[in-house]
Parts: sequence; structure tokens; C-alpha cells
Amino acid sequence: MPPTNAARPGEFRYWEHVDKPWARAFRVAARTLLGFDPAPSDEVVETLAAQYFDADPLAEAFVEEVYFGRGAAEGRKLLDRAIAEGVAAIPDAPASLRALFDDIDRDPPWLDRELAELGARVFRRYGSAIFRFAGAVTLEAYAENSVAKPLILTGAYAGDSTKHRFLETVAFWIAVTEPGGLALGAPGRGSALRVRIMHVFVRKRLLAHPEWNLAEWGMPISQGDALLTLMGGSFAPGIAMQAMGYRPSLREIEAMMHFWRHVGHMMGVRPRWYPSSMREAFQLAYVTMVKNAHRAGEDGVQLCQSYVNAFAAPPGAGWRDRLAHGVHMGYTRFFLPPWSYKRNKLPPAGLWALHPLLQFPFIFAAETLRRAFPRPFEDVADRVARRSRQRWFARHMGERSAEYKPAASFTR
Repeated sequence: MPPTNAARPGEFRYWEHVDKPWARAFRVAARTLLGFDPAPSDEVVETLAAQYFDADPLAEAFVEEVYFGRGAAEGRKLLDRAIAEGVAAIPDAPASLRALFDDIDRDPPWLDRELAELGARVFRRYGSAIFRFAGAVTLEAYAENSVAKPLILTGAYAGDSTKHRFLETVAFWIAVTEPGGLALGAPGRGSALRVRIMHVFVRKRLLAHPEWNLAEWGMPISQGDALLTLMGGSFAPGIAMQAMGYRPSLREIEAMMHFWRHVGHMMGVRPRWYPSSMREAFQLAYVTMVKNAHRAGEDGVQLCQSYVNAFAAPPGAGWRDRLAHGVHMGYTRFFLPPWSYKRNKLPPAGLWALHPLLQFPFIFAAETLRRAFPRPFEDVADRVARRSRQRWFARHMGERSAEYKPAASFTR
């Protein structure tokens, strides 16, 4: 039974679903396979539900005082200077800016920098493959209004803007995972803070939108959904991409989880509960599966179809563009559950659906060599993967750059 006094959005349907036959059957199967109960305590589930009403008070205070109080130009100027030089270089810095940077400049007590750097290295090892994977698995979340509505109302990841917005996200992933990407003055640190401020503007505008249902969906870009985004870049590829031949150790997967927790911390993602182990990550995945309401309807379908079509080759395009679209389709079909692919009316991928699997022998062999002889192969693998992802990004992004600006208007 759901707790009677817990704060939770209406579409957090865990307690309504947990005793249904399909949820019980999955729980039994997972317990047999994993050796432990995938369902966490009710206290943990209550905490996860309550996180959907949590936002980012430090960044919101800065936006309120400076962007709204002094103007957007002054806000951008102060933020850019603080990112480049540190807040100490601004003698008359507003109190809210000092509070924001004092917080991110101070390491949280849980941070292990060596472990976080390992996590960034493991993420880099996947090269450009992890971009396609992450894009594909995100489509499952588009069935939820709390995820779909911010994207559909702002026009992000919808229609013609989809590819550019996705590539902006890729630019962010690359920047934060480069060696030292979160250090003072590093591009990744700046990207994380600019995205954080952008989220404040989107959140404020959505809360004022007549279509936003706070009681049902929680805060826009909430701590609850942000936590799942961090897992989508760490735990999810660590498990699922083994089907392609990657061989991360349990410690390496947990290192990715730790690294993305640090990235999230820079971005104001401070969930009340964050998985500290693989066991807890599996439990979070179970809660996520059971709690989903699948009520986004045509908005979710539109987002999924826009993503699949984002890399479609224009008429008369060369073989490289056709290849890119086929691979993009193949990853989506391979990693998105069949029922989701069908529900979202996505086009057949044909033999491209086998593309991720066909890479298995080559990736597995390279990973085996790396694990057997880490000293000569670890650095080589890192350099090769970094060059690969940079080439992939440059080819698709062209001369454009990532701007991380909120949408100027709503689509409806």
C-alpha cells in the first residue's frame, strides 16, 4: 500500500503497480538472477518519489537576483567571468553568485576524485557508440509526461531541432568527460554550469505554463528525473553495452556512477538518495520500471519519431550520410525494448538492428587485450576512443557550436 502522507507526483505509480502480476513476476525473476530482492525499502521509494518536487535553489537564487534583477546580459557576463577566473576575481560579486560558486568549489564529502577520474575514462572508452546508446535508451523515458512535456513544449528534441539539440548534449558529454574536464577553467565545468542555469529558466517558464501539472508530474527538470539521467550515462551503458563486447568491471561501472554523480553535483543535481553500489542501482532500475505511468501519449511518440529521423539522409545524400542514418536506426532498434519500439510507431530498421551485435567479436577482443595487458593498451584505447568521438562529433556538428540557451518561446 502507498504511504498516506508521502509527497509524490500522481504519475509516480509504483504502489499502484507493484502488486500486479507482471511486476511480481519480474521481481521473482530478478531475485533469482541477481541473488537479491530488486525492490528497495518503502522508505527509499518514498524518497525517490519526493525527489520529483525538488529543484535547484542555489541556481534559482542567482537567476532571480542577477538575471531578473540586473538583466540577462549582466547575468551572462558575471557567470562567464566566474567560470573563467573564479568568483574570487569578482570583488563585488552578488551574494547569490558567491553562494553558488562556494558550493561547487567545495568538494562534497562523498567525492573520491581518483574514482571519478576513472569513471570519466571508462565513459570515454565507449567512444561515439555511447552517444547512440544513450540517445536510444532515453526514448523509453519519453513515455513519461515529466520528461516529454519539457521537451515538447520548448521544442527541444522535436522536429528539425532534434539533431542539433542532441549534438549539443553530445558536446556536453565530451566536454565533461575529457581529462580534467571539471577542473577550474575547463570547458566541461563551464558547460555544466551553463546547462544548470539554462535549466532554471526552463523550469521557471514551465511552472508558469497553463499546461504544466505540478501535482501529477512534479517540478520540471526535477531531481527525480535528473537522477535517472545520471544513471543513463553510467549504470545503463555499463550493463547493456556488454552486449556489444565491452567488458567493464563492477568497479569501473561504479566509478562511472560516481563520476556522473560529481557532474550532477556541479549541475545542481543533489538527490536525497543516490545509488552507492550496483545493488542499489539495480533497485533504482526496478523502481523506475514499476513506477512508470506511460501517459505522455502522442507527445512521447512525436519525440521518439523525431529522434529516429534526426539522422535521416536527405535526398541525393552520399553513402556516409546513409550509413550514419542506418547505424543510428540500428542502435535504436537494438537497445529500445521491442514493445516501446512498436508503441512509438518507429520504422523498421531491417538488418541495421544487428549492427551493434556484429561489433561484438572485435570489441570483445580489444577489451580482452586491454584487460590482460593494461599497461600498454589502456592509454592506447583511451586515445583511440577520444579521437573517434571527436571525429564523429565534428562530422555531424560542422561549424555550429553548442549554445545551451533556453527556448525563447513555447511550441504551444
